[in-house]
Amino acid sequence: MSHRRESSADALPRAKRQKVQEGTGDSRNGSSQANNYGHIPELVSLERSISPPPVSRNPKAPVYKPRGVTRVTLPEAPAEVKNGNIKPVPSPIHLTRIRDLPNSSNVDTISLKDILGDPMIKECWQFNYTFDIDFLMSHLDQDVRDLVLVKVVHGSWKKEDPHRLSLEEAAERYPNVQLITAYMPEPFGTHHSKMMILIRHDNSAQVVIHTANMISFDWTNMTQAAWLSPLLPLLPNHGLNEPNQPPSSETGEVGSGTRFKRDLLAYLRAYGKGKTGKLVKELENYDFSEIRAALVASTPFKQKVGSSGNSDVLWGWPGLERVLSSIACETTPNGDYPRVVVQVSSIASLGQSNKWLSETFFNALSTASSASPLGSPSPPPSLQKPKFSVIFPTADEIRRSLDGYHSGGAIHTKIQTAAQAKQVAYMKPYLCHWASDSGNASSRVDKLSPDVRQAGRNRAAPHIKTYVRFVDSSMSRIDWAMVTSANLSTQAWGAAPNASGEVRICSWEIGVVVWPELWKGQDTSSGGSTKVNMVPVFKQDTPSIEGFDNGENEKRTLVGFRMPYDLPLVPYAKSSIPWCATSSYAEPDWKGMTHNTGGF
Repeated sequence: MSHRRESSADALPRAKRQKVQEGTGDSRNGSSQANNYGHIPELVSLERSISPPPVSRNPKAPVYKPRGVTRVTLPEAPAEVKNGNIKPVPSPIHLTRIRDLPNSSNVDTISLKDILGDPMIKECWQFNYTFDIDFLMSHLDQDVRDLVLVKVVHGSWKKEDPHRLSLEEAAERYPNVQLITAYMPEPFGTHHSKMMILIRHDNSAQVVIHTANMISFDWTNMTQAAWLSPLLPLLPNHGLNEPNQPPSSETGEVGSGTRFKRDLLAYLRAYGKGKTGKLVKELENYDFSEIRAALVASTPFKQKVGSSGNSDVLWGWPGLERVLSSIACETTPNGDYPRVVVQVSSIASLGQSNKWLSETFFNALSTASSASPLGSPSPPPSLQKPKFSVIFPTADEIRRSLDGYHSGGAIHTKIQTAAQAKQVAYMKPYLCHWASDSGNASSRVDKLSPDVRQAGRNRAAPHIKTYVRFVDSSMSRIDWAMVTSANLSTQAWGAAPNASGEVRICSWEIGVVVWPELWKGQDTSSGGSTKVNMVPVFKQDTPSIEGFDNGENEKRTLVGFRMPYDLPLVPYAKSSIPWCATSSYAEPDWKGMTHNTGGF
């Protein structure tokens, strides 16, 4: 059956072309469920032509656009520029569409249908924590839904786990779905990575790293984000390697497509050859050179800090530290300081003191290159240590979110015990609200003030995870930004080194880091850009050049980073307490519901 299924999928583009040429527009029903993989069902959504392009297809080409869905513009295709000296580049990170917000708040957003609705997809690998198989399959193109080879990688290793039983029951309805259980050696670890790898009929592949579980709830009214690689073409000499040829030893610079490919394949190999070996072998044949990002991932692992050379892959905070050590940050003006903003949907138990938070994790986030500042010919000054903020919602913000208390079921921290209260106390100076219209009267931001930059996500509760270093307290320029599945926990990022110098990581996580220098020299047609800045953008992906101070009118590339939260930040008041899903709240949310201990 495996052979017949692959043969049908490979023949699909030709069958679709034939259907278009014959002009047949009738359909027997709205479903393309097929009982026989040797038979291709009648196709019902063929107003569009999907004849596959030549093998030499441009990897920068836009992805398929489903009908009726607003499609995001990928960052590899910058918009036309009126000011010839400033080139705006759209954000490499996209927010997901929010169902219950108006279109004006969903400009340049992306939906799951945008990602999975392309009939050119022939193989779909899904890595995630929670799955609804029916929901996942409903977002594949209905004409190929039964032909796409779908691999679901999950962490429910206990045979009696209700989620595993649910997956197995659902998978029985789809013969083209294969369940793969990740290696889970740590009792407190989770398979929390959120990634898709798509293999296509047009000899290209795509990597998608995002923040949402594969369930309807996460893709409806929760703030999420996704990074999409460009379409990756096959290498010119693909398929010519020896069957048992060892992996390429080419390392590449941090941020390059070569390095991204090396790190991604190392991450996939960590699952084991029997689980992802075929995918690794397939991806080795693709060209990743168009990617501008660094991969930061975690696998259940123990590794000695400082024991590995640059050729080895590091996971967790040591891997993040290595990436950040290669990024040249801008010089902070005298008397000011850079600011790192950590925004997460879960804060785990970090200890009764701030030792791990301050001495391990914040220290890693403070890392910067010893190279000269971006665009500066002079030696680097001593960079100031950044100040930190942690964005996390309060109960009031959850009550007023689009889904009310129900949204709080996906947002976690604990505040009940004495030890947990100590953690809240030492974190309080860092804590800031998710919604800028929260807090008491003295701290709340006036939304009508021209200084407020609104992201349009105050009412969409955050399941997104972002880590951003701003150049200074004005928060108008960005040194680097990361979107990841990893929350604020030692399980995700790794504990402090033990007496033997080993760092222990419990969970699977994955994310991407982007920074301005990755776009340096992009404009080769006019001699290259002399300066590159990354700036926060709000309610759209492309930065506006209007009002941007360009100094002496020099050539500049302006890269946007789509913000999920408003600026300036609103710090917690003394009376503010973080939301806790395991606490009870008698005050009704805007829907009139209360929250009782035990969740939903």
